[in-house]
Amino acid sequence: MEKLVVAISSRALFNLDDSHKVFEAEGLEAYSRYQIEHEEQLLEPGDAFHMVKKLLGINDLIDGAPRVEVILLSRNSADTGLRVFNSIKHYGLDISRAAFTGGQSPYCYIAPFNCHLFLSTHADDVRHALDHNIAAATLMPSNKENLESSELRFAFDGDAVLFSDEAERIYKNQGLEAFTESEVAAAKTPLSGGPFKSFLSALHNLQAEFQQSCPIRTALVTARSAPAHERVIRTLRAWDIRIDESLFLGGMDKGSFLKAYGADVFFDDQQSHCASAQRHVATGHVPHGIANAK
Repeated sequence: MEKLVVAISSRALFNLDDSHKVFEAEGLEAYSRYQIEHEEQLLEPGDAFHMVKKLLGINDLIDGAPRVEVILLSRNSADTGLRVFNSIKHYGLDISRAAFTGGQSPYCYIAPFNCHLFLSTHADDVRHALDHNIAAATLMPSNKENLESSELRFAFDGDAVLFSDEAERIYKNQGLEAFTESEVAAAKTPLSGGPFKSFLSALHNLQAEFQQSCPIRTALVTARSAPAHERVIRTLRAWDIRIDESLFLGGMDKGSFLKAYGADVFFDDQQSHCASAQRHVATGHVPHGIANAK
């Protein structure tokens, strides 16, 4: 079976706010000196830390070869990245592969590592990954309380994330009535896949290995409502992918629903939805589709 591979930046995995402030105020040389001087000082967990910990924990539940791998992709040099690896060792995270690019974008190494997902705090790196057909999101600062739970819960927006933005373009250009009419007419025509289709498929395959007590749960959290729901349901059926929960909110604020669901991370293409979500859960902005057209 194919491994699920997730690439993550050092600033998404750990809280590097202090050293980043040094970089912004004093430049690269001062930043490098700061990291080396503090390399024995452990880093606090970042917004993606608990998600990564749960992902790696799945390997303990399956016999045989590891089914999940996390790769570190960092703009640090290997020298300044030693502090990151010291923290990885301290927290007992099974991360052994990494690319340190010395200030350059690391996105070019995502494909050679066979990654299904890339999470970063650097928006340009995320856009580069999306341009090369890799699921990617910019992690936003979150007020989420990291409550311990045995399940890893992913939540996804639909249009321009799991699905293409073909329907969303009609909504943006022609309005809700035209969108609804178009979706009803095309209800039995599956939507094209969006940037996160392959990641959802990889999650689905991993879930299938658990007959009982699956540690992964997925949810679709969309602004759609009936009658525009049918095309979404038929699309997932055509893809032979199961979603555990589907929330058709009809434009309601997503944040409180994501809190109720207990998402470890939520992915959405629209900044307004991300702003609502990040008050409650770790949130990844997916800069894809018409909502992010320059």
